[in-house]
Amino acid sequence: MPESAPADVPVRPSVLFVCVHNAGRSQMAAGWLTHLAAGRIEVRSAGSAPAETINPIAVEAMREAGVDITAERPKILTTDAVQASDVVITMGCGDAYPIFPGKRYEDWKLEDPAGQGIEAVRPIRDEIRARIEKLITELDAR
Repeated sequence: MPESAPADVPVRPSVLFVCVHNAGRSQMAAGWLTHLAAGRIEVRSAGSAPAETINPIAVEAMREAGVDITAERPKILTTDAVQASDVVITMGCGDAYPIFPGKRYEDWKLEDPAGQGIEAVRPIRDEIRARIEKLITELDAR
Protein backbone atom coordinates (compact mmCIF):
# COMPACT_ATOMS: atom_id res chain seq x y z
CA MET A 1 0.00 0.00 0.00
CA PRO A 2 1.30 3.47 -0.72
CA GLU A 3 2.38 5.18 2.47
CA SER A 4 2.24 8.77 1.25
CA ALA A 5 -1.52 9.33 1.61
CA PRO A 6 -2.57 11.70 4.39
CA ALA A 7 -4.23 10.05 7.39
CA ASP A 8 -7.68 11.40 6.49
CA VAL A 9 -7.54 10.09 2.89
CA PRO A 10 -8.41 6.40 2.58
CA VAL A 11 -5.90 4.45 0.51
CA ARG A 12 -7.58 2.44 -2.23
CA PRO A 13 -6.43 -1.14 -2.60
CA SER A 14 -5.05 -1.94 -6.05
CA VAL A 15 -5.50 -5.09 -8.11
CA LEU A 16 -3.51 -6.24 -11.15
CA PHE A 17 -4.93 -8.88 -13.49
CA VAL A 18 -2.28 -10.74 -15.48
CA CYS A 19 -2.66 -12.98 -18.52
CA VAL A 20 -0.12 -13.57 -21.28
CA HIS A 21 -1.95 -11.68 -24.04
CA ASN A 22 -4.02 -9.34 -21.84
CA ALA A 23 -6.79 -9.67 -24.40
CA GLY A 24 -9.59 -11.73 -22.82
CA ARG A 25 -9.85 -12.98 -19.24
CA SER A 26 -7.72 -10.24 -17.67
CA GLN A 27 -9.56 -7.53 -19.59
CA MET A 28 -12.95 -8.91 -18.59
CA ALA A 29 -11.82 -9.11 -14.95
CA ALA A 30 -10.53 -5.53 -15.03
CA GLY A 31 -13.78 -4.39 -16.65
CA TRP A 32 -15.89 -6.10 -14.00
CA LEU A 33 -13.81 -4.75 -11.12
CA THR A 34 -13.86 -1.22 -12.51
CA HIS A 35 -17.63 -1.43 -13.03
CA LEU A 36 -18.60 -3.10 -9.74
CA ALA A 37 -16.15 -1.36 -7.37
CA ALA A 38 -17.16 2.08 -8.68
CA GLY A 39 -13.79 3.71 -7.93
CA ARG A 40 -13.13 2.08 -4.54
CA ILE A 41 -10.37 -0.12 -5.98
CA GLU A 42 -7.55 0.78 -8.35
CA VAL A 43 -7.58 -1.59 -11.34
CA ARG A 44 -4.75 -2.63 -13.67
CA SER A 45 -4.31 -5.39 -16.23
CA ALA A 46 -1.30 -6.49 -18.26
CA GLY A 47 0.40 -9.38 -20.01
CA SER A 48 3.91 -10.58 -20.77
CA ALA A 49 3.18 -10.81 -24.52
CA PRO A 50 0.23 -8.46 -25.12
CA ALA A 51 -1.93 -9.00 -28.17
CA GLU A 52 -2.59 -6.21 -30.66
CA THR A 53 -6.23 -5.85 -29.61
CA ILE A 54 -8.74 -7.17 -27.10
CA ASN A 55 -10.65 -10.29 -28.09
CA PRO A 56 -13.80 -8.97 -29.84
CA ILE A 57 -15.92 -11.80 -28.40
CA ALA A 58 -14.83 -10.81 -24.87
CA VAL A 59 -15.82 -7.22 -25.69
CA GLU A 60 -19.20 -8.41 -26.99
CA ALA A 61 -19.84 -10.62 -23.93
CA MET A 62 -19.06 -7.74 -21.57
CA ARG A 63 -21.22 -5.34 -23.59
CA GLU A 64 -24.14 -7.78 -23.21
CA ALA A 65 -23.68 -7.49 -19.44
CA GLY A 66 -23.61 -3.69 -19.55
CA VAL A 67 -19.83 -3.24 -19.22
CA ASP A 68 -17.99 -1.39 -21.99
CA ILE A 69 -14.32 -2.40 -22.40
CA THR A 70 -13.95 -1.18 -25.99
CA ALA A 71 -11.53 1.62 -25.03
CA GLU A 72 -9.09 -0.78 -23.32
CA ARG A 73 -5.88 -1.96 -24.98
CA PRO A 74 -3.57 -4.86 -24.09
CA LYS A 75 -0.60 -3.61 -22.04
CA ILE A 76 2.85 -4.99 -21.27
CA LEU A 77 3.42 -6.36 -17.79
CA THR A 78 6.01 -4.32 -15.89
CA THR A 79 7.74 -4.83 -12.57
CA ASP A 80 6.39 -1.43 -11.52
CA ALA A 81 2.78 -2.56 -12.10
CA VAL A 82 3.31 -5.62 -9.89
CA GLN A 83 5.10 -3.60 -7.22
CA ALA A 84 2.34 -0.94 -7.19
CA SER A 85 -0.43 -3.53 -6.71
CA ASP A 86 -1.71 -5.01 -3.46
CA VAL A 87 -3.28 -8.02 -5.18
CA VAL A 88 -1.93 -9.77 -8.30
CA ILE A 89 -4.28 -12.23 -9.98
CA THR A 90 -3.27 -14.46 -12.86
CA MET A 91 -5.93 -16.07 -14.97
CA GLY A 92 -4.60 -19.61 -15.33
CA CYS A 93 -2.30 -18.49 -18.15
CA GLY A 94 0.99 -19.62 -16.67
CA ASP A 95 2.34 -16.08 -16.94
CA ALA A 96 5.56 -15.22 -15.11
CA TYR A 97 5.84 -12.12 -12.95
CA PRO A 98 8.11 -10.86 -10.18
CA ILE A 99 7.23 -11.74 -6.57
CA PHE A 100 7.34 -9.04 -3.91
CA PRO A 101 6.81 -9.56 -0.18
CA GLY A 102 3.54 -8.29 1.25
CA LYS A 103 1.52 -8.79 -1.94
CA ARG A 104 -1.41 -11.15 -2.26
CA TYR A 105 -1.06 -13.51 -5.22
CA GLU A 106 -3.84 -15.67 -6.67
CA ASP A 107 -4.25 -17.80 -9.76
CA TRP A 108 -7.78 -18.08 -11.09
CA LYS A 109 -8.11 -21.16 -13.32
CA LEU A 110 -10.42 -20.01 -16.10
CA GLU A 111 -11.18 -21.24 -19.59
CA ASP A 112 -9.50 -19.22 -22.34
CA PRO A 113 -12.02 -17.28 -24.46
CA ALA A 114 -9.56 -17.08 -27.39
CA GLY A 115 -11.05 -18.62 -30.51
CA GLN A 116 -14.38 -19.34 -28.81
CA GLY A 117 -17.83 -18.12 -29.77
CA ILE A 118 -20.10 -15.97 -27.61
CA GLU A 119 -21.95 -19.01 -26.20
CA ALA A 120 -18.68 -20.34 -24.74
CA VAL A 121 -17.49 -16.93 -23.50
CA ARG A 122 -20.64 -16.03 -21.55
CA PRO A 123 -20.02 -18.61 -18.78
CA ILE A 124 -16.39 -17.43 -18.50
CA ARG A 125 -17.62 -13.84 -18.17
CA ASP A 126 -20.12 -14.87 -15.50
CA GLU A 127 -17.55 -16.88 -13.53
CA ILE A 128 -15.20 -13.90 -13.59
CA ARG A 129 -18.00 -11.65 -12.29
CA ALA A 130 -18.67 -14.02 -9.37
CA ARG A 131 -14.97 -14.07 -8.47
CA ILE A 132 -14.79 -10.27 -8.72
CA GLU A 133 -17.79 -9.87 -6.41
CA LYS A 134 -16.07 -12.09 -3.82
CA LEU A 135 -12.80 -10.14 -4.22
CA ILE A 136 -14.59 -6.81 -3.69
CA THR A 137 -16.21 -8.14 -0.50
CA GLU A 138 -12.79 -9.26 0.78
CA LEU A 139 -11.09 -5.97 -0.08
CA ASP A 140 -13.92 -3.87 1.36
CA ALA A 141 -13.57 -5.82 4.64
CA ARG A 142 -9.91 -4.84 5.05
